[in-house]
Amino acid sequence: MTADIRVAWPHGQAPAAAPATPSPADPSAGEAATGPAATGPAATEPAATEAAASAVATSAGAEQGDDRVSGGGRWDAARAALAQLARKPVFVLALLYVLFVVVSAFAPSLFTDQDPLQTNPALAVAEPSFEHPFGTDYYGRDLWSRVLHGSALTIQATLIALGIATVVGLTLGVVAGFFGGFVDALLMRIVDVQLAIPGLLMALSIVTALGYGTVPVAVAVGVGIVPGFARTTRAEVLRIKTLPYVEAARAGGASWGRVLVRHILPNSWGPVAVLAVLDTGVAIIAIASLSFLGFGAKPPAAEWGTLIADGRDYLMTASWLSLLPGLFVALLVLSLNHISKTLQELER
Repeated sequence: MTADIRVAWPHGQAPAAAPATPSPADPSAGEAATGPAATGPAATEPAATEAAASAVATSAGAEQGDDRVSGGGRWDAARAALAQLARKPVFVLALLYVLFVVVSAFAPSLFTDQDPLQTNPALAVAEPSFEHPFGTDYYGRDLWSRVLHGSALTIQATLIALGIATVVGLTLGVVAGFFGGFVDALLMRIVDVQLAIPGLLMALSIVTALGYGTVPVAVAVGVGIVPGFARTTRAEVLRIKTLPYVEAARAGGASWGRVLVRHILPNSWGPVAVLAVLDTGVAIIAIASLSFLGFGAKPPAAEWGTLIADGRDYLMTASWLSLLPGLFVALLVLSLNHISKTLQELER
């Protein structure tokens, strides 16, 4: 049997505990004794630095992972959208017709071997036939060939007008929506004044000041459709600025420039792209109207508006001189409108 021996010390005189002395065989005991609790606040700095570095690395890795996931999600969404569009036969037909017009504008010889300037008085005002699908004009020139070669001038003028409207409109809209305040109020009042003037009237004024020709007409039409791009871009920038992921990016330390380039501009481009497709038809009609009035390229160059104007004196005897080129332009504008409406429904 073992006896339970207890030593009774006087009150308040209990001996202090001896400091633990680590043995040579147990170095971990010494490390534990010299930890943060033993060394004070100075020893916590390396640990805090390591923790901060680890947090930054984790944040950077998470951001890269989010970018990869976002990129993959965008590609998947694009593929799904293309598959959905491919199941719309009217959209496919409209797209094919637009592609045909664009290709014929830059390579008309693929679709006709007739010279658009070759006259043949013996075939003047000939009816449409297999050899001349659109007939001939009053000089005997093949009208189908003139329409296709005239596509180059009209499409080039349209691209110039859209380029001017997109660049200027995007710049005004982004600056107004991003900075806000006095800058927004000033720019939008200028845009409102321009919106109060009819687009065709403004284009007529500008082309009268600049002179006749394809480029002045394109510049005039481009300036006339700038307000729509500016308003649409500003509205999208204002909407996207308040979204949670923009606030999260700012809270994560991203600069406003990075937020603008990485988050605001890519996500505000959708409605602007739809508007660009829709305004392509508007620009084509405006350019054809100015050419119809005689402000376009000089003869014998062929523009769609000029070709329609040339046949207006023969509407009773040879209606195809104006009707077929006008139908060609109308189908293109209707196709562009249908494409823009379909893309708008897809955005929703």
